[in-house]
Amino acid sequence: MLHVEEGSSYVRARLKICGIVQGVFFRSSMRRKAYELGVTGWVMNKIDGSVEAEVEGPKEAVEEIIAWAKVGPPAAVVERVDVEWLPYEGKYKDFRIRYW
Repeated sequence: MLHVEEGSSYVRARLKICGIVQGVFFRSSMRRKAYELGVTGWVMNKIDGSVEAEVEGPKEAVEEIIAWAKVGPPAAVVERVDVEWLPYEGKYKDFRIRYW
């Protein structure tokens, strides 16, 4: 359950993470970080070798997971994270790993 301090705004962001980001536990590490921060959404590998994610939650928490994604887990080599800010929808109840 998300606990949001008064005055906090909810946001949603779609991320495309590029680099050496598959086969390095990126998705499971991101799910763990999302639970820690209290954000919801999903993460999945893409056929082009990137990882895509959508995250929702308090603005500060979403910004923190974006900062985490720019580094990733220890074995990852993140070259770039593209961020698309979208209107908050509140459609996720948890954070999941998606599969093709």
